[in-house]
Amino acid sequence: MHQQAGIEGTAGMAYLVFARKYRPQQFDDVIGQAHITRSLANAVTTGRLAHAILFSGPRGTGKTTVARILAKCVNCHNGPTDKPCNQCPSCREITTSSAADVFEIDGASNNKVENVRELRETAKYKPSSSPYKIFIIDEVHMLSDAAFNALLKTLEEPPAHVLFFFATTEPNKIPVTILSRCQRYDFRRVAIDDITAHMAEICRQEQMQISQNALAVIAREADGSIRDGLSLLDQIVTCSSEQVSDEQVVEMLGVIDRQVLFDAADGLFSGNAAALVGICDALYRQGRHLLRFYSELIVHFRNLLLIKMGGAEKSLTDVPEHEKKQMAKQVEHVSEPYLSQIVNTLFSDEWRIRQSVSPRHALEMTFFKLLQIRPAMSMDTLIEKLDQLRQEMGGALPVNAVPEAPSEPRNPEPAALPENLHPGPEPEPEPDPETAPEPAPEPAPEPDGPETPSTPEDPAAGYETNEALWAALKNHIAAQKPSLAACMGESQLREINGSRLVIDIKSSGSNIELLDRKKSITRMEQLCSEFLKKNVRVELNISREANHSEKRKQEAKTLREEALNHPLVDAAVKTFNGKIVDIKILPAGGNAQ
Repeated sequence: MHQQAGIEGTAGMAYLVFARKYRPQQFDDVIGQAHITRSLANAVTTGRLAHAILFSGPRGTGKTTVARILAKCVNCHNGPTDKPCNQCPSCREITTSSAADVFEIDGASNNKVENVRELRETAKYKPSSSPYKIFIIDEVHMLSDAAFNALLKTLEEPPAHVLFFFATTEPNKIPVTILSRCQRYDFRRVAIDDITAHMAEICRQEQMQISQNALAVIAREADGSIRDGLSLLDQIVTCSSEQVSDEQVVEMLGVIDRQVLFDAADGLFSGNAAALVGICDALYRQGRHLLRFYSELIVHFRNLLLIKMGGAEKSLTDVPEHEKKQMAKQVEHVSEPYLSQIVNTLFSDEWRIRQSVSPRHALEMTFFKLLQIRPAMSMDTLIEKLDQLRQEMGGALPVNAVPEAPSEPRNPEPAALPENLHPGPEPEPEPDPETAPEPAPEPAPEPDGPETPSTPEDPAAGYETNEALWAALKNHIAAQKPSLAACMGESQLREINGSRLVIDIKSSGSNIELLDRKKSITRMEQLCSEFLKKNVRVELNISREANHSEKRKQEAKTLREEALNHPLVDAAVKTFNGKIVDIKILPAGGNAQ
């Protein structure tokens, strides 16, 4: 699968590490960067290769390796070709880093302007035995500003025989003037499955026995870097026998065992506090970094949530396939809202673990907090249970279950009184004969229609109580003069005697001044006369509103008690096995207090 590199050039060495021994020698051998190798191969075969190319990306993803392969492609004796032979003197010299026309420069240690001037002098001369003189500058972002400025002119108008291949992990530190003169290729982190497969092939060639789980642990620890993964594998191979166990890998690398994350999730789902405390104790005794465990726990529950949501398995590129199946089984009986609550709580409590002088106990407290989270119901389940509760209570809420205030018509008109309102048993006081208008004649009943109640002579007689009459009068005043109604505050109709209306009003100081004006009283008399179909005289007994806040508190307390004792609320609490956490009192505007 992979060609071994550098054997001839390292005959004096007793051992060649995996990262060098199995370095890719063809574009097809590069792991996880097909989008780059395909473009470069096409550029070579079509003769459209740029004179300056920038490779950027995380460490250990193949930037310098691809630059070397590209150098072999253009300088191969059988080329230019997208598949170098690796047999000609040019290819073999590039493989062993001994080619006279290929210069590999470390930008971190050769970052001065004098180094760039020396490079420019070297670039003037034609290559000795190859078609191109190639400069590979690693960590190019480490060059000084003066060095970049010295390189600008050469990059803009390079000699025809010169190619520049730059590699960097921080392209944002490179001046824009340099970036604009280069073709840029961004390397990606290599997926865990790709790293695992690559290391499995190396273990096969090395005749080593190691499980897929152990390789997955190494690949995850590599964090998308092929070189880091091979270095870790090298470390494990040198310290172990031919057969490597999962426990050896976890112990040697000092990583968190993936099974511990699954055990922690099972402990939370089952409410097993003892198991969670045992996990914290075991991690502490093993010397594991608790903050790292906490970070991996957040990622684990995030992955569980994505799997539970469905269709997100493909986005979990850093999770092996066997773990995805285990996660799917773990969340079979867990709801999405519950998982979301756990993830949010873990995120919000992360600062406690970071800043605590005792991370172990802070982690335990976070676990106890998570255990107190009750699994939340989805909206569909909640609606279904409410429908079931309504059916069990008889199909509908009783009429008298929720006491309602008497409804007030928006635009009350005396001529359109409801049919079910009749005068009270006690007659109203006789109106003053001097001011009362003559009663309207009774309408003749329809000959064939059903008998209907006659219209009251006095509109006030259509209301059984003064409270009902005053409510209608206030609605009429509010419809015609809203500012006047707003000033009335808490008011009631104390007495109606013929054309005399006595109204008690409790209001604030500024409203009292407005109501006490003659203009306001005259306007109120006009509106009341208009509603009652007769001229009336209004007398106001105005007093300042005393201890209004205490009264509102008492009203709120009464409403809360009524809500707690309501039969529907009691039935819902028993059905869902819940408890009342808070009661919001809605004012007239509709916003909860």
